[in-house]
Amino acid sequence: MSALVTKMYAVFVCVGVFVFANGYVNIALNKPTYQQYPPVYDTSNAVDGRKSDLSGWGGQCAGSRYGQTATWWVDLTTIHSIHNITIYFRTENETWGPSNYFTKYSLGFSVYVSNSTDILQGTLCYKDDNFTLDTIPAVFTTTCPVHGQYVIYYNERLPGVPYPNYYSYDVATDLCEVEVYGCPATGCYGSNNTLPCPDVNCQYCHIETGTCQGCKPGYQGHRCELACPVGYFGKDCSETCINSYTCDGCNDVGGSCDYGCRPGWRGYFCQKSKFVHVHTFLYI
Repeated sequence: MSALVTKMYAVFVCVGVFVFANGYVNIALNKPTYQQYPPVYDTSNAVDGRKSDLSGWGGQCAGSRYGQTATWWVDLTTIHSIHNITIYFRTENETWGPSNYFTKYSLGFSVYVSNSTDILQGTLCYKDDNFTLDTIPAVFTTTCPVHGQYVIYYNERLPGVPYPNYYSYDVATDLCEVEVYGCPATGCYGSNNTLPCPDVNCQYCHIETGTCQGCKPGYQGHRCELACPVGYFGKDCSETCINSYTCDGCNDVGGSCDYGCRPGWRGYFCQKSKFVHVHTFLYI
């Protein structure tokens, strides 16, 4: 076996082991997408699974017009447990680095995971404040073991804010692929995506360790072992029972009066009085 063939075989084996070990699913594939400004290139190109042509005209990249801010997100459609996120920047199929026209536009980017499209309500997975034209990778990966529905790419060049002199004046999307790896369904963990969260009442758990990160509605506690106290229901037991003054006790999840109404009241939420109002008419 020649040295070249041996080297190629070794690379193949390493890649195969990596794919086997990192068995998470790309849950962003073909999911709904959005970007801040009207697209120069279709925003959904960044989740179509194609990344062989990293140029703007190759039909595989998303891109927006340039401005002071750039926002792009993918909607995973439901809340998922996420392990890592990989971004393929637009390179025009040229050498990435100081000589590439597009490198400077990617510097300073951020990646968030959120349950809404508002980055202020999400978790910051990564904020670039160290990369230079020489060090920023054309393919970037960050580990972010959290749960959320939206993965958001954001960059900015705001007036009055000092930036390194090698940053661009403005920013755009220019993303050729965004891959979000994690569990394909809620309530699971592990690289094979088959292990249920160890705590039976846990809705979202850490994708690597299984540690609970969020209880099912109606439960609370470190391991979601506690039902909501009387008079409360919902996520984190944060909602007060509807018509609590007429209801003996409500359902932990939906708030309906499963334990019956207090005397004089009836209905699904004990909102109707049992007393019949008799109207007295005075005839003159």
